[in-house]
Amino acid sequence: MVICVNAKVNNIKAVVFDCDGVIFDTEEANRVYYSRILQHFGRPAVTNEQFTFVHMHTVGESMDYLFPDEEIRAAAHDFRKTMDYRNYLKYFAMEPHLVSLLEKLRPQIKTAIATNRTDTMDRLLAEFNLDGYFDLVVTSSDVQRPKPYPDVLLKILNYFELAPNQTIYVGDSQVDELAARAAGIPLIAYKNRDLASDYHIDTLKDLEELLKL
Repeated sequence: MVICVNAKVNNIKAVVFDCDGVIFDTEEANRVYYSRILQHFGRPAVTNEQFTFVHMHTVGESMDYLFPDEEIRAAAHDFRKTMDYRNYLKYFAMEPHLVSLLEKLRPQIKTAIATNRTDTMDRLLAEFNLDGYFDLVVTSSDVQRPKPYPDVLLKILNYFELAPNQTIYVGDSQVDELAARAAGIPLIAYKNRDLASDYHIDTLKDLEELLKL
């Protein structure tokens, strides 16, 4: 179901997607991943409050949050670097209708990813055979400031030489809402009715309807 709040989708030249919670259901993967790090240092598995934070923020910000003590945090980073991320890919689930949507969008409409992920994005796309489906991927490693700052979105606008109103951003979290607002890009809220958004959708199939694909 598409719920329109206060915007019109016209003359869209690019669709930008968040990764976690939009392209992939990553809740279980992130819970298992961060719980593994915490438990290695004798701490309980990630709590719901901790998960809410780490699910939206960069790995660096998440480690700062989970390990306030600088010495322990340094050790946690060292341990994290020894972890094989392939062991966590089995917990990922690609969102239904994603490939169909991307095939209908391209090549007339550009596709991009704007994510707070860092060095795991390329591996994820390769694992799920999504290489080549996105014209541009911007992670928090590619900009000075991660979301909720608008840098990842502004980089995409500059790359495609587009105005904000020629672009839409599909996101599911508060940091997505804040980044889109700061960039002036209409937000399509995905499975989160609590966000202040121009549209709310429950499936990626709804986006096809919204864009009249």
